[in-house]
Amino acid sequence: MNKNSKILLQFAGIFGLIGAILGAHMAGSGSYAFRAVHAHILVVGWLTLFGWAVYYKIFQQKESLLTKLHVWTAIIGSVGLTIGMWLYMVKPFELPTGVTLTVYIGGGVALLASFFFFFLLTLFLNYSHLNANAF
Repeated sequence: MNKNSKILLQFAGIFGLIGAILGAHMAGSGSYAFRAVHAHILVVGWLTLFGWAVYYKIFQQKESLLTKLHVWTAIIGSVGLTIGMWLYMVKPFELPTGVTLTVYIGGGVALLASFFFFFLLTLFLNYSHLNANAF
């Protein structure tokens, strides 16, 4: 397994576990205060990072500045968006709105950048690096 695939898969696993715990907490407590955070953790953190881990496993992208930018903006964006959403919507601490909004928006912008970098990767994909053994 290549480095990009492995780190994205590990973060997807972390997000999947956190999302499942949040879902169990909401079901047990009867409170749905975390529903937006729970949904974003599972869709952005677990599902998207897992999909990108599979992409790097199958397409064997060579390490480049673009792949590094993609992987790290994906991780930073997923973490920033979900933590920022939690801080802004659930308000577990008495932080200034400007701080929580900055984390929330900053994470969202980083995640948006990762989707743009992924789009660029797909445009310049060299299919000769396809890993036929991945299937």
